[in-house]
Amino acid sequence: MTPDDARRILGLTPDEDPRIHLDALKQTNDRIREVVRTAPTQPLADRYQKELTRFEQALAVIQDSIKAKDTSPNITHEIALAPEAPPKSHLKRTLCTMAWLLVFLTGLGGGGWIHFQDMERKKAQFHAHITSLERQAFTLVENRRWQDATKAFEEIAALAPDSPIPLLGNRSIEAGIAEEQTQFIGYWTGQAIAELEAGRLEEATAATQQVLTKLPDHPESNSILNSIAAARLSQAREKILTTARTHLDARDWNSAIKTARTILTTSPDDLDAKSIIADASAALEKIATDHAKAATLLQLATARDRGEFDQQLLDWLREANTLHPENLEIAALLEKLATYTRTLRVPGDFATPAEALAVARDRDRIILANQVWKGPIIVNAAVDLQGSDPTKTIIECTAEDGSAITIGPNAIGARISSIGFRHESFDVGTTRYSVALVRGGRAAFVDCRFSEASGHGLAVIEKGHASVERCRATHNGWNGISVMGQGSTLEAKDSECLENFEHGIESWNGASLTLTNNRCEGNSRNGIHADNGNSMATITGNQLIANREFGLVLGSAGSGNITGNTARNNLLGGLVIHHAAAKAVVTGNLATLNQGPGLILEKGLVIPNYSTNTLTKNSDTQQLTEADFSLPDNPETQVPD
Repeated sequence: MTPDDARRILGLTPDEDPRIHLDALKQTNDRIREVVRTAPTQPLADRYQKELTRFEQALAVIQDSIKAKDTSPNITHEIALAPEAPPKSHLKRTLCTMAWLLVFLTGLGGGGWIHFQDMERKKAQFHAHITSLERQAFTLVENRRWQDATKAFEEIAALAPDSPIPLLGNRSIEAGIAEEQTQFIGYWTGQAIAELEAGRLEEATAATQQVLTKLPDHPESNSILNSIAAARLSQAREKILTTARTHLDARDWNSAIKTARTILTTSPDDLDAKSIIADASAALEKIATDHAKAATLLQLATARDRGEFDQQLLDWLREANTLHPENLEIAALLEKLATYTRTLRVPGDFATPAEALAVARDRDRIILANQVWKGPIIVNAAVDLQGSDPTKTIIECTAEDGSAITIGPNAIGARISSIGFRHESFDVGTTRYSVALVRGGRAAFVDCRFSEASGHGLAVIEKGHASVERCRATHNGWNGISVMGQGSTLEAKDSECLENFEHGIESWNGASLTLTNNRCEGNSRNGIHADNGNSMATITGNQLIANREFGLVLGSAGSGNITGNTARNNLLGGLVIHHAAAKAVVTGNLATLNQGPGLILEKGLVIPNYSTNTLTKNSDTQQLTEADFSLPDNPETQVPD
């Protein structure tokens, strides 16, 4: 670029001294540089830069020219002679040139500035739109609308490919979906477990399927489903066992065996099913034996019959009828024998049982119709008091009125059969009447029921004697059957004591006890508690099941045999033997599946004497020896009486 070209670009005339305009030109150069820097678009900036480059090149040429003149001697004199201030006309023209240049540059950018303003507006609108999309997308994430949120983030990514928001948003969606799934699984698995524990298997299955529909391989849900299947089997098993036990209660032995065997087809080692089959089979064997004995007694009675009253003949026929009640020949001969004595019918001959008993003599037979009779009644003669069904022929009274039936001391040989005895109310006092009471007399109870008593179901006191056969004592406020006092005796066989508030059967204060083939189940304390002092305790073949303390507690006995009994599923343990019962022989018993020790022996007992008892599958230790029952404040050694 020549100095003349530079002067034209800078707006200087050929004869002007550039030194006087140098500061103004530098200021103009700075202004042009600022315009370049603040250009709204890159094309405008490029155009401004070209002009700036030309201006700076021209300024550099002029500055080089000034430098060259300053180093020349001739020029120095000229410069020294130059006027201190330029003519006003020249200064005005220079300023006009500069102004023109600025106007030119500004005009050059005028259209770009308008475009810049439009671009800035669009840019602001774009950012506002992106911000709105971001808010909308994260709101959708908060509301768990995953598909809509995904679409919103996809739109942001399309509009702003370099934005980090879509990546952050997609991670939030993934975390939200994972959290939602965890909550979903936690809720439904928790619901399934709760329903399973409550035994609502259909509801548990439905809850489990909520998870498995989405996650077929979810391990916990599949495990719950397996537990549900096992629970179904368990429920089906319990239902079958309940049915089988109902058959047992109804003495339908063949149906009980058939029902229990359905369990053994899939679970051959099921102890409950085996126990039911064993009980029913033993009952069938006993029935066969009883029928054979009944036939023998019938033969003896037929040969002895002379057409007149004979106590031995009556006893034989009564026993035969007890052994084989379905035998019509025995029943007919017994009915014939009854004509040898007086028969009193209620109603008919008398309006109430009390009226009939008031005139009854030894060997009279009193027949009660099937209805609920109001007691209390007192039997003070050796009568034969008969009903036909203990669930239909019932004698009841209020708890405050005493026992529904009392056997007095003169009833030596009374017989009570097929009658139910119960209390209408409950006495919460400490002295509660039993529903049936034997006071010094001798009575036989056959096929009777003692239930809902405030006190004991049946109580034998004051040297009374009671034989109980095929009877049932249930839901009584104290023991099912009890005998107390020196000289009092209880013989019970083939009977049941179920769900009584104290013991199933209890003896104490020197009473004598003989128990054979009875079932004591579900009582709040022990199945059998025998504290006979020096008297005999003979306990054989009894089933002691699911009582809340022990199956059998033998507190004391002067002699006797405890053999062939089964203690199963009792809460605190199977069998407990105190040192005071050391003279009783305890052999051949089974204690199994109890939640405490199978056998507990008090210290001082000879342990080998009890080695023939079978102890298996008890949840605590199988046998506990050297127990100290003399320390009632030590809960680990204290055993309930």
